[in-house]
Amino acid sequence: MKIQRERTEIRQEQIKRAVLDIIADEGLQNVSTRNLAARIGLSEGAIFKHFATKRDIIYGIMEDVENDLLGELRKISLSSSDAKTKLYNYLCANVTYLRENRGVTILLFSEATHLGDKQLKEKLSQILYQQKQFIIKIVKDGIVEGVWNPLIEPEDFAIIYMGIPTSFNIDYILNKNNKDSLDFCQRMYKIIINALR
Repeated sequence: MKIQRERTEIRQEQIKRAVLDIIADEGLQNVSTRNLAARIGLSEGAIFKHFATKRDIIYGIMEDVENDLLGELRKISLSSSDAKTKLYNYLCANVTYLRENRGVTILLFSEATHLGDKQLKEKLSQILYQQKQFIIKIVKDGIVEGVWNPLIEPEDFAIIYMGIPTSFNIDYILNKNNKDSLDFCQRMYKIIINALR
């Protein structure tokens, strides 16, 4: 029983990864059971043994974002590091995750906002809300530490910040280049720090 469950989990991960890769390489319109099956070497019917619907795959990817990305970002925002270190680590973790999961931004925004599925929209909204709350905390920490301008409105800054990793992910997919996430992170960090001062 345990072996079967492990096999199912491995297959589910392969299917979710294939969805993101197809989106990044070929576009959202090419996510089909035929393409998924070809990409991971399964029959189309086998895909439905692991996920009943396309919506279940999308929801599974959203849960991964919540567990993996938000889990890491939460840990960084609550760490005992100084605010500048937290902000740098937060930005780099965010960008690295999106680079490694290339199609996630396009998938989440297109599917969650256009499928008319209330649960998917709420999940996406919750993910974005949590990310903003972590950034707000980091900015407030920096203000308390006296390193950033106390006139900065943390909520407004969080909205501006949210565009940075999203832009990186979209540009990375559209230009199909091998963008250096560390270089991007360092450049954006300098801009952010200047804005906060």
